[in-house]
Amino acid sequence: MDHLPLNSGPSIPQIGFGTGGTPEAAERVAAALQAGYRHLDTAQRYGNESGVGAGIRASGVPREDLFVTTKLDDFHHAPADVDRTLDESLARLGLDAVDLFLVHWPMPRLEVSFIDTWRAMLAARDSGRARAVGVSNFQQDHLERIIEATGEVPAVDQIEIHPTFANDQLRAFCREHGIVVTAWSPLGKGDDLAEPAVVALAERLGRSPAQVILRWHLQRGDVIIPKSSRPEGMAANLDILDWRLEAEDVAALEALDRGEAGRRTAHPDEIELRG
Repeated sequence: MDHLPLNSGPSIPQIGFGTGGTPEAAERVAAALQAGYRHLDTAQRYGNESGVGAGIRASGVPREDLFVTTKLDDFHHAPADVDRTLDESLARLGLDAVDLFLVHWPMPRLEVSFIDTWRAMLAARDSGRARAVGVSNFQQDHLERIIEATGEVPAVDQIEIHPTFANDQLRAFCREHGIVVTAWSPLGKGDDLAEPAVVALAERLGRSPAQVILRWHLQRGDVIIPKSSRPEGMAANLDILDWRLEAEDVAALEALDRGEAGRRTAHPDEIELRG
């Protein structure tokens, strides 16, 4: 499996296992690691960090072989809360450090400036408890503000990307600044699987629609964190490494992009604090 270098910390495996909304995290994480995944993505907000940690321990996979990401909850943007809740995440995961710690949403309407939050994230990195730090759902203006204020560029921006919302302008900005892009909801919450162009391409290639879309992401250079509840689905999502889409196949998928109309989640500037 390919790894992508980060601007600080360890390199990141290009395929990860997404645990969001997974209450049976221990069993699923153990199964994913047995299937060959070595990159796990969780978050304080998911409420499953303890299960993720249990799954890691049950798998028997050595810690040094794993890349573990967690994310700061929206309620914890105050600098003191960044420090405190990272310690709580580490305790739940049973780890001394995470490989990547992300600000989950910019939350620009909070009284706490996300610039101050970002400074606290950098302190967490410097403490060694997070080997790299980055952001999630930050738009170009958000990124420009934290970079200008601190001179520090996030290692990763985890953003919504899928064929009907390619998010290419933000991706280009990230690439220009050495920020690795991770695609969350890489299948468009499942909606993109039914796109006629995706179905036709899958049939012609003898692949599943999910495999076609995930392969498209890999060839674009994005990190992907697909979710699956079934071992066979986990294995299928990994079976995208030894074949390629041709240029005309990529063009057919690129033609599906609907710009902002393709978003499946509200724009990050419109997200309210969620209980």
